Amino acid sequence: MSGKVFLIGAGPGDPDLLTLRALKMLEGADVVVYDRLVSDEIMALCPKGAALIPVGKCPKNHPVPQDRINEILLEQASQGHTVARLKGGDPMIFGRGSEEALYLTGHGVSVEYAPGITAAQGASCSTGVPLTHRGIATSVQYVTGHRQADKILDLDWKRLADPDTTLVVYMGVANIGQIAMGLMTEGLPAGTPVMAISKATSAEERRMVSTLGSIAQDAREAGLKPPTLFIIGQVVSLYSEQPVAELVAQAKAHG
Repeated sequence: MSGKVFLIGAGPGDPDLLTLRALKMLEGADVVVYDRLVSDEIMALCPKGAALIPVGKCPKNHPVPQDRINEILLEQASQGHTVARLKGGDPMIFGRGSEEALYLTGHGVSVEYAPGITAAQGASCSTGVPLTHRGIATSVQYVTGHRQADKILDLDWKRLADPDTTLVVYMGVANIGQIAMGLMTEGLPAGTPVMAISKATSAEERRMVSTLGSIAQDAREAGLKPPTLFIIGQVVSLYSEQPVAELVAQAKAHG
C-alpha cells in the first residue's frame, strides 16, 4: 500500500494562519477530503487537478457519518493516493483526528500530522482577549458543549467552575444555557464575563460580550449560530466591550 494520509489542521479560517507544514502537505495531495468549516480561501489553495471530497457535518445533520469518512480515507489511500484530510482548527482538538488515525494505522496506512491554530487561539488573537493573564487567569480549559448523538451534557461542572481559569467552549451554541446554569450552580458568579465569537478570524467574524447569567438569552436574541466559540472568565474584562444591542441590531440587519 503506497498511499498515505496527511491529517491537516486548516486553522480557524484566515488563510494567513495556515502553517507552512500544512501548506506543503496540501500542495502534495492527490485527493482532499475536507470538512464544512474549512474556508473558501484555504480550499482555493488545493492543487489543481486534485479530487475534492466534501464530508462536512452540520448540527444534527451528518450526511457522511464518521465511519464512512474513515472508509473513504482508507479507500483513497489504498489506491495509492496521497490524501489530505483537511480539518478546521487543529485535527487533534475536537477534530476526531485521532479516531481517523487509529482506523488508518490499524489498516496499515501511513499517517502524518500538520497541527493547526485552534479556534480558541484564533479568536484570542483576533479579539485581543488573552486566554491566560497574570493575576487574572492562571490556566485555560477547552471543553466541548456538545455530545455525540445529542446525549446529555455531563461535564464536571465543579471542576470547570474555577474563577482563576479561562473556560473555552466549542460547539456550545445549542447548550449554552445549560452550560451557564451548570457553572453558576457550582459557584461561578452570574456576573462572570463571557465573550461569544462567531466565525473567528474570518471576514464574517462577529463578537458579543455578555455575562454568565445573561449569555443564553443574549445569544438567542443575537441569532448566534455555529461555529461560535464562548470564552468564559475574567480575561474577557480586558476586551473593549461591544454592546449586546449592537450585535442584536446586526443580526436583524442580516435577516
